[in-house]
Amino acid sequence: MGCCDALNLMPVEEAIDKMLSSVKPIQSSLLLPLVDAIGYVLAENIHSPIFVPPFANSSMDGFAVRINEVSRDQPLPIAGTSYAGQPYTDRWPENTCIKIMTGAQIPESCDAVIMQEEAKETAQGVVFEQAKIKPQTNIRPKGDDVCEGDLVLPKGARLTARDIPMIATLGISHVSVFRKPRVAFFSTGDELVALGEPLQTGQIYDSNRYGIKPLIENFGCEAIDLGIVPDCPSQLRLAFEKAQNLADVLITSGGVSVGEADYTKDILSDMGKIDFWKLAIKPGKPFAFGSLPNAWFCGLPGNPVSAVVTMYVLVQPFLAKLAGHTQWKFPESIPATTRTAFRKAPGRTDYQRAIYSIEDGQFFVESTGNQSSGAFRSMSLANCFAVLEQERGNVELGDTVNIQVFNSSLY
Repeated sequence: MGCCDALNLMPVEEAIDKMLSSVKPIQSSLLLPLVDAIGYVLAENIHSPIFVPPFANSSMDGFAVRINEVSRDQPLPIAGTSYAGQPYTDRWPENTCIKIMTGAQIPESCDAVIMQEEAKETAQGVVFEQAKIKPQTNIRPKGDDVCEGDLVLPKGARLTARDIPMIATLGISHVSVFRKPRVAFFSTGDELVALGEPLQTGQIYDSNRYGIKPLIENFGCEAIDLGIVPDCPSQLRLAFEKAQNLADVLITSGGVSVGEADYTKDILSDMGKIDFWKLAIKPGKPFAFGSLPNAWFCGLPGNPVSAVVTMYVLVQPFLAKLAGHTQWKFPESIPATTRTAFRKAPGRTDYQRAIYSIEDGQFFVESTGNQSSGAFRSMSLANCFAVLEQERGNVELGDTVNIQVFNSSLY
């Protein structure tokens, strides 16, 4: 029997599988103006209705020519000019060239554009430095980027700042997207004080909500902040009722441990059900997952680092599936050589805050220092997790560990 079996702790991978198998993606969709759609998940495939570019155009300022008419000995008079948005439409006389600007439509029968730096304008016409020219030089053909009917973005892709202009080039003004999951959250604890208020004896500032809210939004969800709820069963129950009427998911921080004032788990068990509680993860062992009559529930530990780690490792994939974000991927594990030792006892998968660097193509990693679940500075300094396996013990200088580089949700 392993140590985690003895402590009745569920492995991280099993917990994630259970959460993902429990939830189905939101199906309701809405039609949004493209300018307002960033961060939403596509509810339809985006196929291109046009060719991009829609016509052959010049990639340089220069001169449109017919290759067989170009000679170093014979200048070519300029017949006219083709501008971007104002193409040359007159008849193109033989043995002449057309001045052309970047992005301008290629005149019919042109088979190359010679950049202006390789040409010289004279009174007799344009003299070209080279007589041997490759066909299609400096010409972007019709559909060079996208062809009509191409699948540009699949259903389930979350729209980024790179996707919006891509869709705009297709002339698409509105897109069908899934409704964002609504996620209510609050902190629990009589010791918590709102920012700006003076601290009394035994009190601390509530920092967890300031970590949870941006993560919810960075995960592509709508955040509903219900503030601080004291350790009072009746007030907690009212907060649970309000949350499940407002949101698809309720996330709490604190109150899921084993202390006498930790009521959150008890109320969840009374109002809904607990699927699991206590994981083989460090930091973050007292993580609870379950459901209320009208909402899912994720109970985070109260310690600040534990709350962020469990949000990132456990809640992030759950919310991605709920949002219909089929393109979301688990952070990649990368082998790295340690430059500091990492202290660890076997029994739980340990997500230690760390800093990675790359030298000559090789990854190195070092600890950010204090790994206490209440020491957030080490989280602030980190750019990755050193993920130490459940049964692994201490890691020495020069050993190999797997790291997970933070994805965009932590930036």
